[in-house]
Amino acid sequence: MSVPAIRLFIVLSFVLALSSCAARQSDGPEKDTLRINLAAEPPSLDWHVSTDNTSFDVVSNLMVGLTQYRNDLSCAPACAESWEILDGGKRYVFHLRKNLKWSDGKPVVAQDFEYAWRRILDPATASSYSFFLYDVENGFEYNTGVVKDPSKLGIRCIDDQTFEVRLKKPASYFLNMTAICASFPQRKDIIEKYGNRWTEPGNMVVNGPFVLKDWMHEYKIDLEANPLFFEGPPKIKKIKMFMIPEQATAFALYQNGQLDYIDNRSFPTPEVEQAKKTSEYKNFALLRNNYLGFNVTKKPFDDKRVRLAVSMSIDRTVFPKILHREEKPSYTWIPEGLLGYSRDSGPTYDPEAARKLLAEAGYPDGKGFPKISILYPTREDARLVMESVQDQLKRNLNINPELTNQEWKVYLQKLRRDAPPIYRANWGADYPDPETFANIFTSHNLNNNTRWKNAEYDKLDEQATSELDPKIRAEIYKKMDRMVCREEAVIACTFLATQNIMCKPWVEGIAVNPLDLQFFKDAKIDNDWKAKN
Repeated sequence: MSVPAIRLFIVLSFVLALSSCAARQSDGPEKDTLRINLAAEPPSLDWHVSTDNTSFDVVSNLMVGLTQYRNDLSCAPACAESWEILDGGKRYVFHLRKNLKWSDGKPVVAQDFEYAWRRILDPATASSYSFFLYDVENGFEYNTGVVKDPSKLGIRCIDDQTFEVRLKKPASYFLNMTAICASFPQRKDIIEKYGNRWTEPGNMVVNGPFVLKDWMHEYKIDLEANPLFFEGPPKIKKIKMFMIPEQATAFALYQNGQLDYIDNRSFPTPEVEQAKKTSEYKNFALLRNNYLGFNVTKKPFDDKRVRLAVSMSIDRTVFPKILHREEKPSYTWIPEGLLGYSRDSGPTYDPEAARKLLAEAGYPDGKGFPKISILYPTREDARLVMESVQDQLKRNLNINPELTNQEWKVYLQKLRRDAPPIYRANWGADYPDPETFANIFTSHNLNNNTRWKNAEYDKLDEQATSELDPKIRAEIYKKMDRMVCREEAVIACTFLATQNIMCKPWVEGIAVNPLDLQFFKDAKIDNDWKAKN
């Protein structure tokens, strides 16, 4: 049986199972259990390999780092109960709690952080998130092979409860790094024992609110409350994370009471307007930018005039009208609300100027333009946006792109290994600072699927990360943004995303934030809701 056929069989079996279950379970909560939809198979639960929100939504409920985000995006103590910032911001000393336990009962110690941080920077790991620790002394040099000895890195465990980090320069955003997945601790003995199967149920040990109980690939992940979590076990005992790619199917299951919480991944566009009328619906803005990426090494997008022509031929105001989710048109890479944002950094919608640029590049009225295909992930809302882009390029530039969609894991692999000439993508902030957007297009960043390299841009990024004066930083980021969006047109931004959620009335404690971090440790199920109503 082919992979698509297997997936279809699994989804149909799931729907039938829930439908038959509905008669005996009816609409209402499953005792102490939260049921959500991931929509896709997480490519990996190894947070040094993962780059996507689907994987991080699981990992963020299994693990905690030195610090953790509050909903106001400030950093609160987690594994570290306190820390000192010394030497003008170039040295951090974290003091770990003494009651920290892994899920197998072994203590969490500073050596687990030292091992994990060395591993993510190890060139052999090939982590796309290694750049997160480039501010560490010799972080970049070790990751790029210039320095061979990991003991030269500015990270060390002083003792079991004390972890020291030395930076090459002060970085105002560094503490935020200690709250995100890339900086979580890891167990050397577990990884060495199980190899690339260390994240499978029965093998994986964690330190967060939940443990990995079961993983039925392409179908469902089950998490269970971790009794050894340092804050105490969560209020819910189990999370069922389904993988239903069809938004309409997932939405129907929510309506029938078989899912408790859904987000954009489970929202078919035609249902949004009706959902807005219910008390279960909520909409909030995200620091997540959607864009068209160009592989600048492939024709015809090796010519920046072509890239800018495509960007200027797209009317961004159309997308919120298509999706109905209160998105905002996006013309710049650094989103509004972050330091360095400037609406003037990006191009305006100007089809006439776009046609002139295309003609200058050798394609008057689109004549002779090569056949291209725009790659996007399999999802209804992504399809609607790409169909609009396809139509606008036909009308405004007289070019006729095809559309190609791939399931999530395959799509991500394609972008990383051999990005096509043009593709749809998005990037959400990992922390509330413009650097989380700006550094994506540096030459050394493995998330830079455009393959664009620019020494001036790299130098500007180095200046921005070293600068502590917010006004000077803002001006540097504005210059970088203009380079990416207008002068070099490496990407064509399309819209800033919003998150749309629906949550059943028997669920409490699910908070929201503009980074779209989904933490379920404070969720609570009212098991008696049905009896009360």
